[in-house]
Amino acid sequence: MKHQDGFFKGVRDAGLYHQGWLPDGEVKAALVIVHGLGEHSGRYMNVVNRFVPEGYAVYGIDHLGHGRSDGQRLYVERFTDYTEPLKAFIEMVRNRQPGKPVFMVGHSMGGLIGALYLTAHQAGLAGAVLSGPAIKPSGNIPMAAIVAGRVLSLLMPRTGLVPLQAGEVSRDPAVVEAYLADPLVCKEKITARLGAEMLDAMARIRAEAGRITLPLLIVQGGADKLVDPAGARLLCDAVSSPDKKLVVYDGLYHEVFNEPEHDRVLADVEAWIEGRLPAGR
Repeated sequence: MKHQDGFFKGVRDAGLYHQGWLPDGEVKAALVIVHGLGEHSGRYMNVVNRFVPEGYAVYGIDHLGHGRSDGQRLYVERFTDYTEPLKAFIEMVRNRQPGKPVFMVGHSMGGLIGALYLTAHQAGLAGAVLSGPAIKPSGNIPMAAIVAGRVLSLLMPRTGLVPLQAGEVSRDPAVVEAYLADPLVCKEKITARLGAEMLDAMARIRAEAGRITLPLLIVQGGADKLVDPAGARLLCDAVSSPDKKLVVYDGLYHEVFNEPEHDRVLADVEAWIEGRLPAGR
């Protein structure tokens, strides 16, 4: 396995970190990881270790204000601060793997980013896998906090409002411990502007999901407390893809790729992707 990394310029000339893991032999397809809120592309080693030995190149970008990238933590001016760099990054991957199928793998907020991206730019992808997509906010967020966030987004947009709940990412204590100890994971509160932009993005994807027509797999933890699991069903029902599938894993928490049952989940994802590769790959 070979590793490569670097930076490219994102919105407002921010330096955005990216990395990739390549197999030693021929590449049969590429996966582009779109990570979730507060985390970074390096937290997907279960995906990397599953797919790279099978001939896949796996690439990831750290969003603005995340991981090794520039920007205030958990803050954006607008949600396109995520989707516009993703477009440039996927083009970079396609140039590095010419002629190879490219699949998106988006998790949580990355699932929301990815879904919005697909409404306008799906032509360059062979398919997408969305894990615990943030389509509906968790019922654990008080309505008062949502209303206050809307107001503060206009008046004091950089104000921190809601903390991330680390203990709810996985049922595996080692995953939670590593999450808390990871210096690249942001433990700050979500800013008012980002919270408002996420809510607007959720409303937009619910209205525009019908534009999505490419092959789509959605995997969802049935005991997810960080996003409303009903959002996965809502998205699956709304897209126009003739080839779409929703798999709900009963009892699993938010990060299904990091749950004790992750081998089963990743085997399902791999089988789905393999079934959508051109013949002979």
